[in-house]
This record gives sequence, C-alpha cells and structure tokens, in this order.
Amino acid sequence: MGSEEMTEMDREDSDEQLNQTDDIKRIAPWTKQITVRGIIASVAIGFIYSVIVMKLNLTTGLVPNLNVSAALLAFVFLRTWTKLLYKAGIITTPFTRQENTIAQTCAVACYSIAVGGGFGSYLLGLNKKTYEQAGIDTEGNAPNSYKEPGIGWMTGFLFVTSFVGLLALVPLRKIMIIDYKLTYPSGTATAVLINGFHTRKGDKMAKKQVQGFMRFFSVSFLWGFFQWFYSGGELCGFSQFPTLGLKAWRNTFYFDFSMTYVGAGMICSHLVNLSLLLGAVLSWGVMWPLIGGLKGKWFPSTLPESSMKSLNGYKVFISIALILGDGLYNFLKILLFTISSIHARLKNKSFSIASSNENQNEALDDLQRNEVFIRDSIPIWLACTGYAFFSLTAIIVIPLMFPQLKWYYVVVAYILAPSLSFCNAYGAGLTDMNMAYNYGKVALFFLASLAGKDSGVVAGLVGCGLIKSIVSISSDLMHDFKTGHLTLTSPRSMLLSQAIGTAIGCVVAPLTFFLFYKAFDVGNPEGEYKAPYALIYRNMAILGVQGFSALPQHCLQLCYGFFAFAILANLLRDLSPRNIGKFIPLPMAMAVPFLVGAYFAIDMCVGSLIVFAWDKLDSKKASLMVPAVASGLICGDGLWILPSSILALLKLNPPICMSFKAA
Repeated sequence: MGSEEMTEMDREDSDEQLNQTDDIKRIAPWTKQITVRGIIASVAIGFIYSVIVMKLNLTTGLVPNLNVSAALLAFVFLRTWTKLLYKAGIITTPFTRQENTIAQTCAVACYSIAVGGGFGSYLLGLNKKTYEQAGIDTEGNAPNSYKEPGIGWMTGFLFVTSFVGLLALVPLRKIMIIDYKLTYPSGTATAVLINGFHTRKGDKMAKKQVQGFMRFFSVSFLWGFFQWFYSGGELCGFSQFPTLGLKAWRNTFYFDFSMTYVGAGMICSHLVNLSLLLGAVLSWGVMWPLIGGLKGKWFPSTLPESSMKSLNGYKVFISIALILGDGLYNFLKILLFTISSIHARLKNKSFSIASSNENQNEALDDLQRNEVFIRDSIPIWLACTGYAFFSLTAIIVIPLMFPQLKWYYVVVAYILAPSLSFCNAYGAGLTDMNMAYNYGKVALFFLASLAGKDSGVVAGLVGCGLIKSIVSISSDLMHDFKTGHLTLTSPRSMLLSQAIGTAIGCVVAPLTFFLFYKAFDVGNPEGEYKAPYALIYRNMAILGVQGFSALPQHCLQLCYGFFAFAILANLLRDLSPRNIGKFIPLPMAMAVPFLVGAYFAIDMCVGSLIVFAWDKLDSKKASLMVPAVASGLICGDGLWILPSSILALLKLNPPICMSFKAA
C-alpha cells in the first residue's frame, strides 16, 4: 500500500511540474488577472477580517498573521463561485492561481489598514478618554492635546499616508526579488499554499480544509450567539467564568471561552503563547499584588488605581520598558544584519544586475518566473511621480489636520522614508520581521522631544503613524511581489490590487472602528475593550516630552531592570545553541499581559495545547488542518461581532446575567 501511495505521489508531482510549464504558456494578460469576482471576494474577506483584527486591536493589541487563512478563504470563495455557475450552466473563465493571488493580496491590503492604521494605538491615543487616563495634571500631557475620533478625518489621514508606502520601493522591486533573491518567508509560504491549491493533489487537500473551516466556523459562530444570552450586565457571562476560582478570577486568571483567542493561539508559536503566560504570571500573579500592597508607601492611598501615579502607572511604564528593550535590540540587530549583508553582496559582486552567467546556471523555472516578473514592468516615472504627488498632498493636508505637526517635519519624514523603507523591507526579506512599529517609535520620541511641551504629544503620535504607515506598507508590498513572483502573477496587477485593497481599507477600517467605538466602551481599563496600546503610546509621547519625571516612585528602577531583561533575553536567545534558545521567552509577548491581564494568555495557551496534542496524535493531519480550524474559530467568533454590535447599538440587551460570587 505504501509503495502504491509513493508511486501516486510521484506521478502527481510530475504532473504538477508539467502543469506549471503549461501554466506559464497560458498566463492571462495582467489586465485580465484582476476580475470583478476577485474584487468582490476581496471586499468580503477584507471586511470580515477588518472586524476580527479590530476586535483584537481593541482588546489586547496582539494580532496574529492571517495571510494564510486569507488565501484559503479567497480560494474557497472563488472556487465555490465558479462551481455554482458551472452547475447553473453559465460559462465562466477558469479560476487560476493568479486570480487567487490577486484576491488574497487585495483582501490582505484591505484588512492591513485595520491592523496597522493606529486605531488601537497612536490614533486612539489622541482621544480625550486616553488623555484623561494619562492624567490631566501629568507634566507633558498638555491641556487640549487630544482629538476625538471622527470618520472624516481618520479616513482622510489614512488616504494621505497609506498610498505613499505603495510607491516608495517600486523602482527597487527587481533588485530585491530577483537580484538579491530575498526569501520573504511569509510571502513564500503564501505562494506555496496557493500553488498547492491549484494542483490535483492540492484540490483534494483544499476540500478537506474547507470542510474543517466551515465546521468550526459554524461552531464558533453558534457558541458566540449562545454566550450572548448570559452576558446581560457588567462582569456577566461565560467570558467572566471563574474557571480557576474566584481569587484567581479577581487577578484575571480564568479561561474566558473566547474562540478568537483559542484560534489565535493555534496560529501563534508555542513560544509566543508560553511567553504570554509567563508575563501574566510574573505581573498579575506576583508583581501587581506586591506593589498594590505598598499603597500608601510607594504611592498615595487616596489615588484611584487607574491613576498614572498609582498602580496603573507601574503597569503601563514597565510594559513600555519591555517593549522598548525588545524593539531596540531587534531594530539594531536587523539593521546591522542588513548592512553587513548588503556589504557582503557588494564586496563579492554577487548581485550584478542581469548577469548572463548567473542566468545560465539558474533553474529553468526560476528563469521563467523572472521573465514573467520583468515582462510587465512598472514605469519608474509613474512610481516617482506618484510618490511626489502623494507626499505633496500629505505635506499640505496633515499640518491642516494637526497644526502641532509642522509641515517641515512632514517634509523630512518623506525624504527619509524611502531609505527607511528599504532597510525595513530588506530586513523583512531576510528574517520575516516587520520592524515598522519600531521605526514609528523612534519617530515618536524624536518628534515629541523636538516639538516641545505644548505640541509634543500630538506631534509624536501623528509622526509615529506617518513613518510607520510608509515603512510597513512598502514592506508588505515586497512580500506580495514575492508571492506574485512565485505564482507567476504580473507585478502590475499585484500593485493595482494592493492599491484597490488599500483604498477599500481606508474606508472600511474607520467604519469598523466606529462600529466598536459606538457599541462598546472602548478604552475602559476595567472593560473588555481596554485598547492598552493607546495608553502605552500616549505615555511614550509624554516620556519623549517630559522625560522620567512622568514616572511614579521607584518605577524608573523597575523599568531599568525590565529594559535590561528584554535586551539580555534576546541576546541569550541569539547566542545560545538552538535547543536552548528556543525556550527563552519573548519580552515583547511578555509585555502584553502586564497591562491587559492573564485571561487571553490562558485562552491562547489552550489553543497551543490543542495543536501540541494534535501534532503528537497525527502530525500530517495537524499540519494540514490546523490553519483551517484556527481560521474557522477566529472567523466564526469575529462574524458574531457584527450582529452583537448591531444589537448593542439598538439597546437590545441580553436577557440573563450569569455571574459568580463567594458563598
């Protein structure tokens, strides 16, 4: 039986190679790779995922990579569409891997605006509630240094900042994809998945994944619907179930039955999930009870716990210390790695553009991919003109929106942006780490200190968003170009689909944000939608303006300790043997529960436990089905948010409050 299966697999593999050669001959022109049905699929997937990632942004701020599940959903949507039309007797164009790639790219571009648009961090950090939480009397937190969220200005801000990043690195696409041969692991993984779908063997696998996705999507949606009936009040429902006892529940240690976080835990690595749990135990299990017991000694007992001069100040600033320590280390590591790699290439002359000797040695399929990638070139004049136009628009519009950020700061930002984007995109191509938020934090501190006491907070937050958007989107585009290169998709259609997705995202993301903002109590430190990074980013800006005088007593010494721990942990992981380094926790992941709580870390560890057990029982099936099952859990729970938000806006409350008290 085993030999028969091997023979069948060999036959299918040889068929796939023949099919790939045939595919190259049958590739549609770039204008026909973008289809109406593909755009409709992209909008639907982009909207659903925008809701999901917005919830994650506003609850914990931790968003897993959903690109693979977006590719799966695009395949499901379009394959179902073509099959239904075929059964109805309607002739339609074949569904190709190029169309699948375009749909996935457009959908990811759409929901990436919700992920990285600052709705849970720098833009929300501008609102009045976060301003008040940071302390009205706090030095550096200037009066009236806030701007309430609005659909109009948020949409405008996204439009003027997002499109610049699309064009910053377009002239360098051939150098980075073909000459440098950067791997872009996420882009490569997506391409492998899409190429796998469009084979005979891949079609069978996709059917199993679709069945698993739909089954767990239904379970997750119905579970969200069932839970709603018991959540009729504060601290009610299954999301407040004291699974580990009431004392543990009061310190946020409980399983809250969130399918979103169980699914996210299945996607994230075991190390990320265990780092979250370690951070939760260290903070909510040890530090906060001890520091809370020092009330009256370290901070006045008359202050509310939410004050930045009280326990909340320690939570926020120690989280910032961990995030900055981890970010600074990785920023410098990737920068040095990038510089040394470029220097080595220049020294060895290993990336000479269009070397005929290299072309002779390259595999035939690589040459064919390169031919397709180069054939539909994007004119450099178009990229440069577009970059200049969008930059000029931003230089005029952003100072009008935010007078605190002077026009000359914006000019400097856009002059530096291409070089910063190149460093980030090159590093991401080597390591798969997008360091855009760290570039944004550097800009935040620099502009906050430069703009001064009255304007520093707003200038820092907006400048952070400006740099982060350009650097992040240009890196994402290179990932997409890599996917397009491996799936024989035209760069022109990739760029256009990214632009369409970005435009849709600039409209969908603010609408999605306001769905949550109006229906739920966003920014309440005691509620479900804590939006922790809004307060973190605002306090970073205050630190940039005021320095360490903003910290409560003894907090600076603790921050030094955790900053040093973050650097040492990363250094130890990089210098240790692989079998030891893989067990060293991630400081960035540890920082999240310091402010949010332990409950979501427990949810994600449950997801990790499911994957671990499944892998031990049947590793082949686990590797095939885990992404589909996790996506189903996340999408089902995410889709339930829409009807629950509408019910909340209509003031239709759940009929039952299930709560627990000590006997």
